[in-house]
Amino acid sequence: MLLGVVTLTFLLLRMAPGNPALLLLGPNAGPELVAVQERELGLDRPLPVQYGAWLTAFATGDWGRSIATGRPVRQMIGEAWPATLWLVGTSLLLSFLLGTTIGAMQSSRSGSPVDTVLSVGTVTLFAMPSYWLALLLVLVFSYGLQWLPAFGAAGLDADFLSPGARLLDAMRHATLPLATLTLIGVGGIARYVRAAMLDVRGLPFVNVARAKGIAEARVTRRHVLRNALVPVVILLGLSLPALFSGAVFIEAIFAWPGVGRVLVEAVQARDYPVVMAAVAVSAALVVAGNMLADILAALVDPVRREPESA
Repeated sequence: MLLGVVTLTFLLLRMAPGNPALLLLGPNAGPELVAVQERELGLDRPLPVQYGAWLTAFATGDWGRSIATGRPVRQMIGEAWPATLWLVGTSLLLSFLLGTTIGAMQSSRSGSPVDTVLSVGTVTLFAMPSYWLALLLVLVFSYGLQWLPAFGAAGLDADFLSPGARLLDAMRHATLPLATLTLIGVGGIARYVRAAMLDVRGLPFVNVARAKGIAEARVTRRHVLRNALVPVVILLGLSLPALFSGAVFIEAIFAWPGVGRVLVEAVQARDYPVVMAAVAVSAALVVAGNMLADILAALVDPVRREPESA
């Protein structure tokens, strides 16, 4: 999976229009100067040689230097990843908590006016493009009501604020990007949880539990929700690619200092080493998230195969 992602990214970068050497030197640079710059960057070698050299260096921990800034790529990615992980991780947690709660509420009131209203709301959120919702929130809360800042992770005077004021400033800056990713996630998760719990509610063992006189709240918590969590946990791993791809647009819109913003700027500058490193690390985290989802699905599955006796 990782090898396929980085190989495809490498080929797409080379096929895209734009020359890093020309962008670095400026439009007035002559062909001879551009050729010298390409030789220094190693871009004059055949593509298989370039790919093999990059893959070998990356696997040994040498991620190269940025073409645009000259900084070590590992340093750039290392400085940007904490902001992205915090944004994606927090939105994932909030999305599943809110989505599971709303979906469970809908399944217990299926067909009611509450279910109808929540269904319209979740479907609407799920259908919204993340960048459109982000711009809408900026328009309403930043330019209209002027309650929240639209850009950055901290104000220009953050270094001069007290610890409490600095924390409040960081929370205000994080509200809109976090709300955008969370609202998009809540819509899909709530719909998924509702459908999964409705399927489980119709199974025989749930009717048996009700026939025994067990309270409906306990039936929902211990029987319905427990069995419906298995596909939901799998959805957790499948949500990571969408969240990372959505975070790229969100970070670009809100000028959030994460990997998404670094990636967008690197693509615009044709900064090959930065783009390759950012994509490789993102793909590795997505694969790790899917593996974690498989493990969690086995742990929460109430029906486990017992080892056969000798």
